[in-house]
Amino acid sequence: MKRVKHQEVFAERPAGKAVPEAKQLRKLAGDWLKQRRADAELSQADLAARLGLKYYTFISQVENGFSRVPTEIMGAWANELGIEQAAFAKHLLMYYEPELHRLLFGAESK
Repeated sequence: MKRVKHQEVFAERPAGKAVPEAKQLRKLAGDWLKQRRADAELSQADLAARLGLKYYTFISQVENGFSRVPTEIMGAWANELGIEQAAFAKHLLMYYEPELHRLLFGAESK
């Protein structure tokens, strides 16, 4: 599967062009989350424990694009990564619900 770069996903698209698949966007979100976790010097197991998750493999599923950060733990996830909660949620919304993000924040907002 071809890796899609962030810029390619959110660049201006001509009318009629399909939005990239949700799976590709989840993978991009996962890449971003993985880098933020690495920046916070946390292992997947560390982050899972801090979030109260039973299985650390859930972190892997999110980082590999197979799952999303659940809304109910999004704030705690942001806190553990040292990111302001609203900025974290806004950034993930760009990947998880790009059309809603565009409607709320405009096409140029990241």
